[in-house]
Amino acid sequence: LMIKDQSFFYAGIFTIWLFNASAIIGISMGHLDWFMSKTPLNMVITLAVVVLFFPINSLKKWGLFSIFFSGGIFAEWLGVHFDLIFGDYVYGPNFGPKIDGVPYFIGVNWAILTFITAVIARQWVQSTWLSALTGALLMVFLDFFMERSAPIFDFWYWAEGEAPLQNFIGWFAVALLFQLLFQYARVEGNKIIAYNIYASQLVFFAYFYFFNA
Repeated sequence: LMIKDQSFFYAGIFTIWLFNASAIIGISMGHLDWFMSKTPLNMVITLAVVVLFFPINSLKKWGLFSIFFSGGIFAEWLGVHFDLIFGDYVYGPNFGPKIDGVPYFIGVNWAILTFITAVIARQWVQSTWLSALTGALLMVFLDFFMERSAPIFDFWYWAEGEAPLQNFIGWFAVALLFQLLFQYARVEGNKIIAYNIYASQLVFFAYFYFFNA
């Protein structure tokens, strides 16, 4: 990267951490509604960082992103309307605008998480199948921590009150399919961006898992 590009690169990483750290502090101080209403903005910024610095700069990458986005939306639509794949749940208002009950940004979230965990997994193991398996487990691991705070943050609500085992099995199945597509496509991504986005989200949700909002 050129020096100017490096400045933007690290500014992007700083912004990702700033948003998550500020939300932890602000929510802990009692401003949950204000910070959670900014979730769509946080998603837009994260998406911009991924597009610019991962980067998503080829037809193949945009094609994969579109598949993961639309596949994620479809899987969630089946869940919301037919209790399939993940279980019986509905989305709250804080994930932004919806299409037939499913927030657009949940599709963005599926795509971003697939991209970053696939790159991290490839750093750890070289086998295509083992990389896909590792990436899927990383996605489920993050979801495990997300589920505790999701109802509190008005993200989504489970009919059973908490995420059923079916949700994690469903997450793993969909994630594994996406991971295999990414690994077999043989595209590359910036591992620094991948690690920072994943770590910032894990820190955020793990904090509220152990210190429930």
